Amino acid sequence: MYSKEEIGANVPDDLLQPIKGKASGVLSGLDFMVKDLFAVTGHKTGNGSPDFLAQSTPAQQTAPLIQKLIDNGACLTGITICDEFFYSLTGINAHYGSPVNVRAKERMAGGSSSGSAASVAASLCDFSIGSDTGGSVRVPAAFCGLFGIRPTHNSLDLSGATAMAPSFDTPGWFTRDADLLKIIGEILLPAAANQKKASPELTQTKQTLHLATDAFAQATDDVREMLMSVCALVSNNFPVGAPVEINPNSYLEWREAFRIIQAYEVKSTTLKWVKEHKPTLGPGIKERFEMADKITDAEYNSALMHRSSVESRLDEVLSECPILLIPTAPVIAPLVATPANEMEIFRQNTMALTCIAGLTGLPQVTLPVAEVSGCPVGLSMIGKKHSDLAMLELACNISKSLNNTIIGEANA
Repeated sequence: MYSKEEIGANVPDDLLQPIKGKASGVLSGLDFMVKDLFAVTGHKTGNGSPDFLAQSTPAQQTAPLIQKLIDNGACLTGITICDEFFYSLTGINAHYGSPVNVRAKERMAGGSSSGSAASVAASLCDFSIGSDTGGSVRVPAAFCGLFGIRPTHNSLDLSGATAMAPSFDTPGWFTRDADLLKIIGEILLPAAANQKKASPELTQTKQTLHLATDAFAQATDDVREMLMSVCALVSNNFPVGAPVEINPNSYLEWREAFRIIQAYEVKSTTLKWVKEHKPTLGPGIKERFEMADKITDAEYNSALMHRSSVESRLDEVLSECPILLIPTAPVIAPLVATPANEMEIFRQNTMALTCIAGLTGLPQVTLPVAEVSGCPVGLSMIGKKHSDLAMLELACNISKSLNNTIIGEANA
């Protein structure tokens, strides 16, 4: 059993006392933590920055999404560290440190929702809430061996949470088992009936899965081979259709469009505060803000046109292949001591995959399915908008199937 101090996943100004959930509720008896961007009554939000924290004032009201969980019985026990102003995928905060990834202790937890993921992986809480703009739930989930979801964009209330790039920002959550991931979805997401109406084909008992071959090609050989072997196991119990190529051009173009739009939107959110207050920024964060400040209207408008073409392409693909399988991240978690120049390469390669759901607003669920060199790797499902609940149900079924297969092989 780990302690909060051993994992270092919580902010220094953590909650003084847990906020107890209602005595009765679906989540009664469960503990959770939230990323340092959600408002919690009486607590100061820091956005991963001690300078921002210093000028912050205690919240007068808890963010509705967090309050909904409390109202359903969950006990809020802590506020978790994140990358500074959420502008990274590493999980390393220059001011607060790097939360320990108990599944691979010399490696990064992934960001920006690093503390949220690390706390669940270390069993400090039953589940946690993060946010995902460019992969900030999906990547830590993969690195820490957790289930995680980036819901359909704009399907959940983000009031009371600090905005980064609003056309990409979503909340998300982490669990150690698929059933709890689904239960939380049933509480937070729009009514199940509405989601079934939106994607009736995903409510069938057997949904056909399609491997996005060009997405798998972005992964390192060892990650790709392991995930392909997992997909082969999945095909024993679930229909896997013909492979599909979702991007006939270049993933680099998709990633670049995401980078430009994100940076342009940052100019009107966190960058405004940074320019006014001139905080001390960690390496990488400082340079990204400087880059964002230079994005032109022309670059932004061009990126928006590219985004529209990506949305059209995914609409076309999903009309024939309603569930796509892709690697959650193309690599295992990098070492915490990885040099800065190599980290930028990691960021670019990873965002080539995470930008798919980001640019399109599609839901993505990641499952911890295997290990490579002792490090967890995740397999993701991307589906149509508002198919979130159906995919969560499918994640439960696939997880049970894989567990049974692994048990069966061990006993053979």
